[in-house]
Amino acid sequence: MTTAIKPHPLKSGIYQHYKGPKYKVEYVATHSETEEQLVIYQALYGEFSMWARPLSMFLETVEIDGKTVPRFAYLSDTE
Repeated sequence: MTTAIKPHPLKSGIYQHYKGPKYKVEYVATHSETEEQLVIYQALYGEFSMWARPLSMFLETVEIDGKTVPRFAYLSDTE
């Protein structure tokens, strides 16, 4: 089965998590079973672990001290 690549609103680059740490978004992958889009990103601290998170969750907002902020805020295209 061939599936077209789905467009997504996320650009590669450096993002900051609302709790402070920075991450580098590598790409958006498609889950082989569910076809859900997953953001593949790497921590820019500690052991530089690789992570995967559903695109919808990566793009959602969270409420902190009564303010709505992005879970991950785009900073730049390079470190």
